[in-house]
Amino acid sequence: MAAGLFELRKDAITGWWVATVVDREFLRERFALTAEPVADRGACRNCLEPAGDGVRVRTLKDYAFNPVGTEAEARELERSVAQVALAQARASGAWRTVIAPPGEHRPLHSVGIELITGLLRAARDIVVTAARSGQTEYVQVVQNWGRQAGAMTNHLCFDVYDLPQVPHRVAEEIGGAARFVIREGECPFCRLVRTEVERGVRLVWEDASSVAFAPYASRSPFETWIVPRRHEADFGRAADADLVSTAEALRQVLGRLAVLAGPPYNLVLHAAPLRGQVDSTYHWHWEVHPRLREIAGLELGSGLPVNPVSPEEAVDRLLGRSLPGDDGPDPRPGARPGLRR
Repeated sequence: MAAGLFELRKDAITGWWVATVVDREFLRERFALTAEPVADRGACRNCLEPAGDGVRVRTLKDYAFNPVGTEAEARELERSVAQVALAQARASGAWRTVIAPPGEHRPLHSVGIELITGLLRAARDIVVTAARSGQTEYVQVVQNWGRQAGAMTNHLCFDVYDLPQVPHRVAEEIGGAARFVIREGECPFCRLVRTEVERGVRLVWEDASSVAFAPYASRSPFETWIVPRRHEADFGRAADADLVSTAEALRQVLGRLAVLAGPPYNLVLHAAPLRGQVDSTYHWHWEVHPRLREIAGLELGSGLPVNPVSPEEAVDRLLGRSLPGDDGPDPRPGARPGLRR
């Protein structure tokens, strides 16, 4: 009988469940996927626009999210299912990109701390400006690396979207975190930082300001979160020291993914909405989601994520720990011995 024992794990923040496969032998070739470049025929507009030599911000669409149909249809939609007034949606929705210097097509972990910090700082400044303008609800920052992850350019960049509503996943985290604080008297992300460091089994990297770990209920193989130790909901209030630490955490995590042949991935920021008070309950963080599998029928039909690699196994592989059944210790310099708990 084929392996396929599912261990149901519950996300302590959202309450959502994940099915983690725990009895399947890890085969590196199943997850060794290299990010493919975008076929741009050697023409990169991000190298040319806007002019300049450093980190730049380019506006791709002034109003990227707009309702369709007649005014009557829009009003009917507002009464039936819309969560935000469509009239407001017309006044927001910019799509911009924070781009590295001209000619910079290397992966994020290869460019050095100074440039990564510069990209993060530019994204933070956009959040601050958007909050002051009061014309949008949420700023979503992402990086898509590799054609398989939806990248539209080979240029190193962060895409920034002004959204007219709070994304569903973030809203679920905000609500779940508030309930956790009421029940436990502590921010769940702050507790995760403390407990993941103490236990160590899912810990990927840490320094004095940030912690990187695979979440207990990881939704995808090799999913990793980067969470600041200092409690803060608003990424717009991230200190420069936080950005430097986050840059190093990103360099460490993404660099370790080289064990999977440099896979395509999506990097996403989850932070407080621009309106509303969640300072005491929410906690900004970055999530790395390598794109290593296809969505199958169980997930599509049930909405239950299926992770074919347990987060504990994933971290062992990222850190080069030798496991029972392996041929021997990892030969790479600095590889850590097995640590199972």
